[in-house]
Amino acid sequence: MTALDARPAVLGSTELAQVDALWRAANYLAAGQIYLMANPLLHEPLRPEHVKPRLLGHWGTSPGLNFVYAHLNRAILTHDLNAMFVTGPGHGGPALLANTWLEGSYTEAWPEVTQDADGMRELFKQFSFPGGVPSHVAPQVPGSIHEGGELGYSLAHAYGAAFDNPGLLVACVIGDGEAETGPLATSWHANKFLDPVRDGAVLPILHLNGYKIANPTVLSRIAPAELDALLRGYGYEPIYVEGSDPETMHQAMAAALDSAVADLAVIRRHHDRPAWPMIVLRSPKGWTGPSVVDGLPVEGTWRSHQVPLAEVRHNPDHLRQLEQWLLSYRPEELFDDHGRPVADVTALIPAGERRMGANPNANGGILLRPLTLPETAAHAVGVPAPGATLAEPTRALGRFLRDVFALNADRANFRLFGPDETASNRLDAVYDVTGKQWQAAVEPVDEHLSPDGRVLEVLSEHLCQGWLEGYLLTGRHGLFNCYEAFVHIVDSMVNQHIKWLRVHRQIPWRRPVASLNYLLTSHVWRQDHNGFSHQDPGFVDHIANKSSEVVRIYFPPDTNTLLEVAAHCLRSRDYVNVVVAGKNDSPNWLDAEQAALHCARGVSIWEWASTHTDREPDVVLGCAGDAPTLEVLAAAKILREELPELAVRVVNVVDLMRLQPEAEHPHGLGDREFDALFTPDRPVIFAYHGYPWLIHRLAYRRSNHAGMHVRGYTEHGTTTTPFDMLVLNHMDRFQLVIDVIDRVPGLVATAGVLRQRMTEAQGRHRRWIRVHGEDLPEIRDWTWEG
Repeated sequence: MTALDARPAVLGSTELAQVDALWRAANYLAAGQIYLMANPLLHEPLRPEHVKPRLLGHWGTSPGLNFVYAHLNRAILTHDLNAMFVTGPGHGGPALLANTWLEGSYTEAWPEVTQDADGMRELFKQFSFPGGVPSHVAPQVPGSIHEGGELGYSLAHAYGAAFDNPGLLVACVIGDGEAETGPLATSWHANKFLDPVRDGAVLPILHLNGYKIANPTVLSRIAPAELDALLRGYGYEPIYVEGSDPETMHQAMAAALDSAVADLAVIRRHHDRPAWPMIVLRSPKGWTGPSVVDGLPVEGTWRSHQVPLAEVRHNPDHLRQLEQWLLSYRPEELFDDHGRPVADVTALIPAGERRMGANPNANGGILLRPLTLPETAAHAVGVPAPGATLAEPTRALGRFLRDVFALNADRANFRLFGPDETASNRLDAVYDVTGKQWQAAVEPVDEHLSPDGRVLEVLSEHLCQGWLEGYLLTGRHGLFNCYEAFVHIVDSMVNQHIKWLRVHRQIPWRRPVASLNYLLTSHVWRQDHNGFSHQDPGFVDHIANKSSEVVRIYFPPDTNTLLEVAAHCLRSRDYVNVVVAGKNDSPNWLDAEQAALHCARGVSIWEWASTHTDREPDVVLGCAGDAPTLEVLAAAKILREELPELAVRVVNVVDLMRLQPEAEHPHGLGDREFDALFTPDRPVIFAYHGYPWLIHRLAYRRSNHAGMHVRGYTEHGTTTTPFDMLVLNHMDRFQLVIDVIDRVPGLVATAGVLRQRMTEAQGRHRRWIRVHGEDLPEIRDWTWEG
């Protein structure tokens, strides 16, 4: 194992001086952003009032990122690369802001931050300043697709960007702190799914600077041979760049990149899975910053992680050290009198879209082409009457997605992601036209594995989510299907993506991207066989808490509504869409035309299921979700037969956010619309797919909120029968009838016999399943018209 700094020099004196000047300029700008709000070029002695009152930002990782960015610029020019940059270290904002300003892409995005002294002052002041930009890499930074506020996702994003992107090189810097996270550890395996010819390439650059916020990092402290074995075991050929002397490190890094690019050129000519090159960069944390502060070592330690000199405004010695530190970069050699970068600094910066800050892949909406979608009616199931036929909703969706793949095959811009559940979730019709992408060994018993497949399955929800985010943000389309209970694994990841989208939507030069679409199936009400561990509908609650301009939640009650919702989501832009649907045989309530109208409304009265529609209802039965809809209709049928004079209104909700007031969500209903559906004062019995308190939260401002009684999942789960899950959580048809009797004035006195029969039916059910192990025949064979 030999570091490349032992190889012959590849940089001539001129190129060496230029790459060093570019690095020094970026370091100067990175440090200046953390500290200065005036006197950006140090044309006068530094005074306390030139320094920001609150010092925020992170220095420690910035010089290493600047070093990599400078050398990638040189490699782009030397080898004519189409490259983009993914920043793993969480708070590398100063570095990326510095480099995009130097290359001009930042000024193109934000013309008020000019490429001169005034613009430099604005660049410095806005950083981590009220009304400015964050300290991490955020959507405001051109060339970025990766939110730096949370660690672990960079490599997954990089591979997602590379899929179906031949000719693209995604350079991904992985911080050694980030390398300790679970999502990043899984992401190393993404190279088993990347086709060298059809896809782009990912060049991981593991940056070992030794420390996190306050502790050493694992990969920097294990023996070099152990680290090498680990990386080779993952399927990479590591190239090592190690040291602290700038000239030696420049030569080593240039040689490393030249070697990696040469290897990639060979790899891209063959479909066989290679050992992919990667670079391990070992440099001091806080490199080129203050060595010692207040008698304590800083450079090369955890103390350089954030702000090395913390008392600059009040401690003259700190102020003196800051000035010496900034002057050590010799800014007079890097910027002219007007603050513009000099020729030596810009000599190795590519032009136009070859600049990493201007690469169109990092503003994917520029490249986005709409999907050609099949007609939903062509996949609709026949519904001669409500409930007259049965179908597996996601099986029909699988056929629809099969045609999406076929219609867009020439564009290679759609993929299906999931953790080993595509067939389990009944979407396996897609295998008629595509396989599962796979570059590792194939055995005779395997099915549907293919190096050019468009389905990506790996048993890591983190990796599926990261791939999809990278794929979408570089201008493509996708769908993530997952068991409902286990999508929670990506709660934090989707939170970051939603925040990214919220800011992205406010930036005029960011173009809309395809929405992140979730299909959650194998859901809580049909996980009776797997038991309590598989029963959790709470992801919707997590999403409902997020930015209303970004999130959408849908509960299609049957097959045809699922098809309409799916088509809508695949056409949408800049949203996170969550669709919850069943995969088991269930009744079809609406034909294709009715489904389209219902989905367009988002919520509507089902007149065919209601009684006495010519007068005000005595009670409203609301429902959202396939299992709740079935139980509400079964309860409505009992009431129709047993209490024929009772006016019952059935309201189905497919777009959950319609329940919110219009002031709180773009899809929200006005109060008059809401009251027209649910009445201002009549009892509402609402059966909901998930936790019942979410409905209360969405509707708490409504005039009739006090009259709403919500049934849903209340954490009562086990291995049992499908109907028993409903009984355990008090959302079965018998309980809904009891709720009506208890809440409609006068019924307690007149419908006591019916109430008693409902209670007896629940008891009969419990006794039956404990003897027979399956639901009562009257439950299994129930039909709306039967």
